[in-house]
Amino acid sequence: MRLVLSVLGFVLMLASPSALAVQPDEILQDRALEARARAISKELRCMVCQNQSIDDSDASLAKDLRVLVRERLTNGDSDQQVIGFLVARYGEFVLLKPRFNLHTAILWIGPPSLLIGGAIALLFIARRRSERGLADPAKPEGGSLTPAEEARLAALLKSGET
Repeated sequence: MRLVLSVLGFVLMLASPSALAVQPDEILQDRALEARARAISKELRCMVCQNQSIDDSDASLAKDLRVLVRERLTNGDSDQQVIGFLVARYGEFVLLKPRFNLHTAILWIGPPSLLIGGAIALLFIARRRSERGLADPAKPEGGSLTPAEEARLAALLKSGET
């Protein structure tokens, strides 16, 4: 049984798209350069898939970008020079984690601002409800009835009973 599970696990690993994204002909002989190339590839967005890094994508453009990254590294570029080259060529969108600047400030500041703003709004709503006596949903909104309203209610209830 263990042998069957092991073979099944091995087959599933081979069937994984990310396991087969980087082709053997792309891999550099220098292990240090290959490790740098893989690290850079994980930071770059596939322009076709858009939700995958070029390291995980099987798209032909992702393959071209992986080859380009490896060429630049073998020519002596630093990691930042390679990333800078691709950003200059394709724009900030090529980065999976955009840099913080004026154009991407809303991406970085927006979600925390919305979360904090929502928490403050809930706090004000809860405070207003407790000040009005509406914290208990069993209590009527207006408080108690006036004597005239109580008499009218009693009359309606009596007429409905008969």
